Amino acid sequence: MSKPVTIIKPASDAARLSFHEIWKFRELISILAMRDIKVRYKQTALGVIWSVIQPLFLMLIFSLLFGRLAKIPSDGVPYPIFVFSGLLIWNFFSAGVSSCSNSLVGSATMISKVYFPRMAIPLASVGVSLIDFSISVLVLLALMAFYAVMPTWQFLLIPLFACGAFISILGIGLWLSAITVTYRDFRYVVPFMLQLWMYITPVIYPTSFIPAEFRWLTYLNPITGWVSGTRSAFLGTQIDWIACGCSLALSLIMLSVGLRYFSNAEQRFADVI
Repeated sequence: MSKPVTIIKPASDAARLSFHEIWKFRELISILAMRDIKVRYKQTALGVIWSVIQPLFLMLIFSLLFGRLAKIPSDGVPYPIFVFSGLLIWNFFSAGVSSCSNSLVGSATMISKVYFPRMAIPLASVGVSLIDFSISVLVLLALMAFYAVMPTWQFLLIPLFACGAFISILGIGLWLSAITVTYRDFRYVVPFMLQLWMYITPVIYPTSFIPAEFRWLTYLNPITGWVSGTRSAFLGTQIDWIACGCSLALSLIMLSVGLRYFSNAEQRFADVI
């Protein structure tokens, strides 16, 4: 009597892209996220205060250089609040992409020893950025109270724009994390790329500052809608829904491309990491 034979085949692209397995490992994702948060603030003198100091110092520097010296307009609101509301979502995006891009390399031991959905690592790495974002929201509300700027009902839309930025983070972060496993020098490219990206994003200047004939180019930036939308939600100004729609479309395209590339590269992570 012949023994039964079990044939193991690689999962199809559809199976690898399924979020069902990610949901089954949701507890692992939360554990990895808590690990990253604890490592971030472990053995630090100021702890979570660092998440407040960084945006505050950037706000002060930008307010001095661009608000006072360069006289960049701020749509009729105090420039410190204007720039901080832009930095809020940008710092979330920048920190999330940076942590995602290095997440797989930083977890090389786990990847080479045990199986779990590799996408869990980049997903968990965004946890620290979410904590910093939440703290920065409280700081901005305190600044608005200091400058007597009252939030409106649009404040309730902030989670919507944060979710949009999260989609952008995953789309770019998954692709960068997969490519960094093979090409380690991308760890040095990402900070430079993000630094340049900030200056082509309306963080320190309003979109109205750009000449009308070139303003459409800002819609090609997937972060423009989330930055301008978050700023409008805080300040109660008119929301540019066209920019938000373009950002959503571009973010979903990037997420689709990032998922596809990540799923194809995932099969060789354990061999090259």
